[in-house]
Formats: sequence, C-alpha cells, structure tokens
Amino acid sequence: MYRPKDTQERILHRLKIAKGHLQKVIQMVESGQYCIDVIHQSQAVQRALQEVDGLVLENHLKTCVVEHIKNGEADTSIKEIMNVFKKSK
Repeated sequence: MYRPKDTQERILHRLKIAKGHLQKVIQMVESGQYCIDVIHQSQAVQRALQEVDGLVLENHLKTCVVEHIKNGEADTSIKEIMNVFKKSK
C-alpha cells in the first residue's frame, strides 16, 4: 500500500501517542489510581486510535479505492469499506 511520507509520519506519530497513553493507563491501573482518571486516560487512547483509523482510511480512499475505480473494481472497495464499518459496531 502506498502512503506518502507525510501521511506515514502522521500515522506513526498518532500511534506513538496512543502507545504512550496506553502505557500510562497500565501504570495507573497497576498503582491503583482513581477510576475516573483511568477512564479519561483510556479515552485518550481511543481518540488517538480513532485518529489513526481516519488517517489510514483517508489514505486508502485516495490511493487504493481510486485505483479500484480506475480498474472497474469499485464494488470490491465498497464492500471492503462497508465490512470495516460493520465490524466496528
């Protein structure tokens, strides 16, 4: 899959942020931190991962889907994307 360098860097940056938040959540649970504080930190992990998903999807639409459309394979891409959203519910 092709990803422009800046897109790749943005994705990796967001993943590293999510990793840092997750490490913090683990430390908080291990040290018995206040539940609400743990939830807030966990939500930060989830937001960071949602941003990663958005970046990856945007890149997919701009590259793979465009290529599928050019090759007359639009239905393949549509089914693929719809399956991703069906799994997320």
